[in-house]
Amino acid sequence: MSPGNRILNGSVRHRVALGAAGLAVSLVACTIEPVGNGGDEGAVESDLATHVERILDEQAAAWNRGDLEGFMSSYESSPETSYIGASGLITGFDGIRGRYAPLFEAGAQRDSLRFESLTARELDARFGVATARYVLFRDGMTTSTGPFTLVMMRAEGVWKIVHDQSAEDPPDDAGESGDN
Repeated sequence: MSPGNRILNGSVRHRVALGAAGLAVSLVACTIEPVGNGGDEGAVESDLATHVERILDEQAAAWNRGDLEGFMSSYESSPETSYIGASGLITGFDGIRGRYAPLFEAGAQRDSLRFESLTARELDARFGVATARYVLFRDGMTTSTGPFTLVMMRAEGVWKIVHDQSAEDPPDDAGESGDN
């Protein structure tokens, strides 16, 4: 049997299952618990929101100046970092970079980017979730917009994107179409 097809032994399988269950419970709790119960929790949410807002501002600025490396610097440089969009699941920092690279090539047409409607909340000391909307625009007209969710991980005091799931809104009645 090849190494890629080996079945995990019982203790490793058990640890993986417990880890996955813990993450699932955290994500479910994220969708059920109300935001802003007061107390110290609000400060934590505000701190994460401030970090994510700065990260998104830096990403938009890098996108708008055609700086792929600056744009990608917000993502955790890991083979486990993931992105889900219209083309499906992309795993690994290099795969995500490859998805965006053609948009940054010399002569490539790339609309301007901004982000709106940010909400962010820490799930625990290492993980947080943020939602917002991206807006691509050209000559004052929106060319594509949609919601996205980011799973953030804090390591050594720095928040990085470990999962990004983006969706594009359908074209409006005026015939706008997106090219995300």
